[in-house]
Amino acid sequence: MKTKAFQRIYTKISKITKATCEIKASGVRYGELAWVNDRPAQAISVTNDSVTLQVFAGTEGIASKSEVVFSGMPPTLNVSDLLAGRFLDGYGDPIDGGPKLVGEKRLINGPAVNPVKRAKPSTLLATGIAGIDLNNTLVTGQKIPFFADPDQPYNQVLAEVAMRAEADKIILGGMGLSNDDYLFFKNTFANAGVLDKIVSFINTSEDPPLERLLIPDMACTAAEYFANDQQQNVLVLLTDMTLYADALAIVANKMDQIPSKDSMPGSLYSDLASIYEKSIQFVHGGSITIIAVTTLNEGDITHAIPDNTGYITEGQLFLKHDTDIGKVIVDPFRSLSRLKQNVIGKKTREDHPQVMNALIRLYADSVEANTNRENWFDLN
Repeated sequence: MKTKAFQRIYTKISKITKATCEIKASGVRYGELAWVNDRPAQAISVTNDSVTLQVFAGTEGIASKSEVVFSGMPPTLNVSDLLAGRFLDGYGDPIDGGPKLVGEKRLINGPAVNPVKRAKPSTLLATGIAGIDLNNTLVTGQKIPFFADPDQPYNQVLAEVAMRAEADKIILGGMGLSNDDYLFFKNTFANAGVLDKIVSFINTSEDPPLERLLIPDMACTAAEYFANDQQQNVLVLLTDMTLYADALAIVANKMDQIPSKDSMPGSLYSDLASIYEKSIQFVHGGSITIIAVTTLNEGDITHAIPDNTGYITEGQLFLKHDTDIGKVIVDPFRSLSRLKQNVIGKKTREDHPQVMNALIRLYADSVEANTNRENWFDLN
């Protein structure tokens, strides 16, 4: 081992896989950031002096004598009000051409908030989307997924929510975005004049897939700063959690872990829960609400990713292509907000429950009538 500028440097790697490498090192903490041959990596297993490093960009070209430098701490984010309006990568570095972030350095991937600091979610969160606000009203501090087929315009829906939602800050976490989707978000927010309330952490399809694993933690760390420190209502939008889970599976596979259902790692539930449980309504004010897209593989709601998500979250929002009107809608039959009873008719209009039930009944009648017509039955 050599030392340089107070960093620990090793030059003997004992094992290399396609995504990880192992090394003998002392004093390394779980989650610590390192550089292997100048590539960012993170300690994902520490047993005595045996350390497994997850190399975000892959290990191709890394040799057993490659230099490994440990930073001494896990990934961090510099938090301050200067975060607003910025586009950052999975390491919290700017990708928008702006200056490097300054502020208080905070560790990402911290624990969920102590229950004694949590209040009952009971404040309306209006999204500006009729299919949500009317039929599946959300509350601050709620966690809920958007289930959608991969060919549906879920990112456009999230952008609409970001521009219309009654929140003090919007935190966008994009994982595996195409460059077109990244530019769509950036141009849409800029043209709408809402950049001053949005913070974006972006991993594109051209970036290493494993860097997606940092995006939700970065987003939640920024959200906790604005919600807890500034007592603001923060809405976190994550897309796409299926790509996040795929990155988890890549790491588990390269570490020769025995896969669980649908080739997902056995830790999938706890990995997803560690993100979703960051949603909170603070006792002292401020809140974090999480809406996360989960794309469905051939519409399979029983796949391990949506299946585990459903157990963790408080309802679900389904996107559906309505062939009658030729548009994508929030499916009123398959969507459900389990906390809407906390606000409808209380924080909204008194006749909200009656209007909601009447419109759902009319929609159901129209679907039944359309089915009868298509099957040549008489319409009553």
